[in-house]
Amino acid sequence: MNLSRLRVFRLWRVMARRFRQRLHANIERMRTTDQVFMISAAVLIGVLGAGGAIAFRELIMFIESVAWGGGLSGRVSLTTLTVLTVPTAGGLIVGILIYFSTREARGLPDVMEAVALRGGRIRPRVAVETSLATAISIGTGLSVGREGPIAHIGAAIGSTFGRLSHVNVHRMRTFVGCGAAAGIAATFNTPIAGALFSLEVILGNFSFSRFSPIVISSVVATAISRHFLGNQPAIIVPPHGVNHPLEFALYAILGILAAIVGTLFVRALYGVEDLYGKVPLPDYLKPMTGGLLVGALALLYPQILGVGYETMDRALFSELEWQLLLILVFMKIAATSFTLGSGASGGVIAPSLFVGCMLGGAYGALVNHLLPGTSATGGAYALVAMGALVSSTIRTPMTSILMIFEMTGNYELILPLAISVIVSTALSAYLLKPSVYTMRLLRRNVDLEKGQETNVLRSLNVGQARVASFETIPPQAPLDDLMSRLAESTDTEFYITDDEERYQGTVTFDRIRSLVAYGEDLEGVIVAHDIAQFDLPTVSDGDTLDRVMLLFSRHQVNAFPVVEPDSQRLVGVISREHVMDAYNRETARRDLAGEFGNMVDTLSDGQVVQLGDSYAMVEINAPRRFTGSTIRRLQIRSRYGVQILLIRKREQRTGQANQAGQVNRTGQANRADQVNQADQVNQAARAHFVPKPDYVIKEEDVLLVAGERESIDRIVNL
Repeated sequence: MNLSRLRVFRLWRVMARRFRQRLHANIERMRTTDQVFMISAAVLIGVLGAGGAIAFRELIMFIESVAWGGGLSGRVSLTTLTVLTVPTAGGLIVGILIYFSTREARGLPDVMEAVALRGGRIRPRVAVETSLATAISIGTGLSVGREGPIAHIGAAIGSTFGRLSHVNVHRMRTFVGCGAAAGIAATFNTPIAGALFSLEVILGNFSFSRFSPIVISSVVATAISRHFLGNQPAIIVPPHGVNHPLEFALYAILGILAAIVGTLFVRALYGVEDLYGKVPLPDYLKPMTGGLLVGALALLYPQILGVGYETMDRALFSELEWQLLLILVFMKIAATSFTLGSGASGGVIAPSLFVGCMLGGAYGALVNHLLPGTSATGGAYALVAMGALVSSTIRTPMTSILMIFEMTGNYELILPLAISVIVSTALSAYLLKPSVYTMRLLRRNVDLEKGQETNVLRSLNVGQARVASFETIPPQAPLDDLMSRLAESTDTEFYITDDEERYQGTVTFDRIRSLVAYGEDLEGVIVAHDIAQFDLPTVSDGDTLDRVMLLFSRHQVNAFPVVEPDSQRLVGVISREHVMDAYNRETARRDLAGEFGNMVDTLSDGQVVQLGDSYAMVEINAPRRFTGSTIRRLQIRSRYGVQILLIRKREQRTGQANQAGQVNRTGQANRADQVNQADQVNQAARAHFVPKPDYVIKEEDVLLVAGERESIDRIVNL
């Protein structure tokens, strides 16, 4: 029996290898015409993205029917015990699932980080598990949206296709954008808004080379979803229009209100998350308490359960009292904050649409009461506020305008919508600079607005770039000695130290040069201490390189002294050149990881790939004798004749991401520790990474090594 299973397994591996080979051959034939390849890839990703969106929607409906015995539409007749139990149970299941599988994934921010820092490499398993957690969250009544995980699924599809087709980093990111756009478009029936969402949020780039394939994927996904789910708008609204020119001013005021409420929404979300970071409970139990709180709120206001499309429809038709609408604004913010702040999975666009709809409905009722006959119905303001509130939280004005237009099919309110959205976006950016997505990344020390350069420098510290060679002088050194040493030295700064090598001050080339004109008149009068600068800042090995570059912009020096924080002993110097060398090495390291990673994904276990006449490459489990030692200490290259190109993890369910998140939330570590922990988390989360010389090899590591064929054969047999 065991022999039979072994034969079946071997047969399966052979068939899988042949399938990959044929797929690669077909892709290479398609590549002969670049445009055909990109269009075909966009169409395929659009089809798969639509399939993922449809499957995700059906999964939510199935879980909802099981959890509530027929769906949330019958929640009015539900018992108190059911309303409390179902969200609580959903939170418990989601907490366990996230804790043991997807702790490092946070939906759209994770996709944005992958595009910005990892070349668009996304693990499909994480996307599937995140989507399952979100489906359970929505199906059991927790207050989240489905746009985050569905964009994650689409992005993972695009990333997987990019790896299989061995594309470069630029095309990999484009395919990720195609997948995300396909998922959003199929979910909300918004082909243009889906494409713009991907360009504005995921890629942050509107280049034509990316725009065309992303639009193709979005349109294909929308066409497929309309075939299976129907061609009706996502939200049914009555006809609305502008009754009086004064309404344009009223819509501008609505934009101000949306910005204030949207800022409150984002602050409440992360404020609750910070509070949960201090709660002495296991992480897998925290979403359960969030579900319990949502259930408690739902006892009073059951409209907050789930996405809430039915309540939004009633608000758009002006069927709800303004008092209830105003209360639901804050109840939905609280429910969503409890859900996501406790650690559950889901998106924020759908809750933002709900909050905006309630806010606009209440505002419209008030305007109609104060200015009867002048303004439109409350439903018109509810519709406009939906777009304004979404834009105030995610800062995507173009996407928000087109999303509301495509979701409703109402063009009459496009001008009021544009006014409110622009006002809301501008004011919310003033009140709170980061969006709800970039706030998450900033807590990981990833700043997308400052570009890749800042993020790379922030991931490096002074200890990785400084040198230990420097010129020291005693404080009583005479001027003629300084001039003699300056003529013989290549350094432009001398550092004054005491007998215990503690840093005292800096003597710069400019200070010495300013005294050269006085010649012998100052001999025996001026010493090093008299012309030294004592106000220059020092740095330590734990400081990040982006802080060093900020200091260079403020001080006119060529290098800064590196000292030990406690003893102030001078241990090295760091210059602009040292910083740039470290940046270039790290950038090359990340590019190498991205390019080789595509190749590694197609390797079978133990498969040796010939790189030339006598060189080869193979992926092996870390030998037992390597574990626990650094690459520098092992001297693998000199002892074994091979070079470690990449490392990946067999199991990546580490607790580092959770620990780093707790440090960032509680603030109990300094900035350098946060950066180092965040860098470790990012490294552990990558599919592949290029190890540094001080990296400690672990038992779960898988090494990609290259060298002469004889050396490869030896290390395989270790």
